[in-house]
Amino acid sequence: MPTYLSPGVYVEEVDTGARPIEGVGTAVAAFVGLAAAGPFHTPTLVTNWSQFVQTFGDFMEGAYLAHAVYGFFMNGGGVCYVVRIGSEGEEQSAQAELTTGGEANLGAYRVKALAAGAEGNDIAVEVTPQTGEGAAEDAFKLVVKRAGKAEETFENVTTKRGRQNVLTVVNAQSKLIRLEEATATAIERVAPGTVALSGGGAAAPSRLNATDYVGDPAERSGFGGLEAIDEITMVAVPDLMSAYQRGLIDLEAVQTVQLGMISHCELMGDRMAILDAPPGLNAQQVFEWRVDAAGYDSKYATLYWPWIKVLDPATGQNVHVPPSGHMAGIWSRNDDTRGVFKAPANEVVRGAVSLEFNITKGEHDLLNPKGINCIRAFPGRGIRVWGARTLSSDPLWRYVNVRRLFNFLEKSILNGTDWVVFEPNDPKLWAKINRTIASFLVMQWRAGALFGRTPQEAFYVKCDDETNPSEAIDAGQVLCEIGVAPVKPAEFVIFRLSQFSGGTSLVAE
Repeated sequence: MPTYLSPGVYVEEVDTGARPIEGVGTAVAAFVGLAAAGPFHTPTLVTNWSQFVQTFGDFMEGAYLAHAVYGFFMNGGGVCYVVRIGSEGEEQSAQAELTTGGEANLGAYRVKALAAGAEGNDIAVEVTPQTGEGAAEDAFKLVVKRAGKAEETFENVTTKRGRQNVLTVVNAQSKLIRLEEATATAIERVAPGTVALSGGGAAAPSRLNATDYVGDPAERSGFGGLEAIDEITMVAVPDLMSAYQRGLIDLEAVQTVQLGMISHCELMGDRMAILDAPPGLNAQQVFEWRVDAAGYDSKYATLYWPWIKVLDPATGQNVHVPPSGHMAGIWSRNDDTRGVFKAPANEVVRGAVSLEFNITKGEHDLLNPKGINCIRAFPGRGIRVWGARTLSSDPLWRYVNVRRLFNFLEKSILNGTDWVVFEPNDPKLWAKINRTIASFLVMQWRAGALFGRTPQEAFYVKCDDETNPSEAIDAGQVLCEIGVAPVKPAEFVIFRLSQFSGGTSLVAE
């Protein structure tokens, strides 16, 4: 209390008691995978596709991280964290081969860029016959171009041994390329023409294991590096299947990593794992894989199938990619347009050209009870997500939106009641807690997140002398009991039709 010692007018600011709770974000994804560039094992904030390309490079053949992030932003995602895994190995240099000419066709030279990485992809090598007086019959001119401009020119070089041998001259003087003999057979001549170097970029790891993905919390790598970021609400590892396809890991390691994802989400308690099924599985095979190999049971995990076909700018071809990145974007779009309480299903998958497998209703009837959220193509309605279940066997946590709604409520209330710590633990504090939390839940009920015609039917908040006996007060604890009735999706819409005889009704006068 302030002390007043002299006459005058004094102004005091008085706390009204209720402090508003702000809802936390629900649409921040984390992606772990392989990239062409960028920092290793460090979660990096990315807010748009251009920023991803600038930090981690463009699409990379045989990897799905870029496709996942691109699909995330295309489908409505706004913020994500990216963790690049692998090793700090040497980057691959761009290269090409100079074909031999003439009837002999005895071999070729291999051209390699001196600069490792994508920088060498701008280099081209042109071979033209040597002109002018005194030029030997087999002499030629080799021009090294970068970005279409001639950077180096080597005159009167030849394939014969001696001072003008093309390997000797180029490897001694060039600052852009190196030449290697692609065959042990003597090379008589090189065919005129131009070849462009390609293939420069990050070296793919020769071998991966589950530890590369799961990481270490102490070293802030893999999933362990995501523990320090509170904003994350969903986790996807699209390149887990890329590594499996390329033989870098086996199916047992795939299951180990997915179990690590689930354990990470359960440990954090505020995020969900979006899992991908192995590629190439039909409906029967994915059912068997789910039941036998991947018998996961968790309210913090979801599984989507089948893979979707999208355009791969790296090859110019349509390729099948795991759907987890696109699903994370749909979750974000759903949260923005409707709210976290709305099931993220019956939504169009933007960017999907087709599906790896088109399933029938009978196959869907088999998969849906096992928590396999199917993606289906409907004539005239596009490709849509047609499932919203978790991998939990508990009916209370069957639906994705229920679990995510509780994550949202728990974290919002947790962050919005920090002011309670070290306050006097008395009925005044309990009343403030009741008012603060009840006001927040009323807003959620009005938004449609809670079931009930009145707030009293939708939730209750109890913080009084019954929940806080003297023993709890002496222990420094204040206990507030909250109950909410979440809305659940209308997964099965049933219309009952019956036939009746029409006619006029008679009304007595």
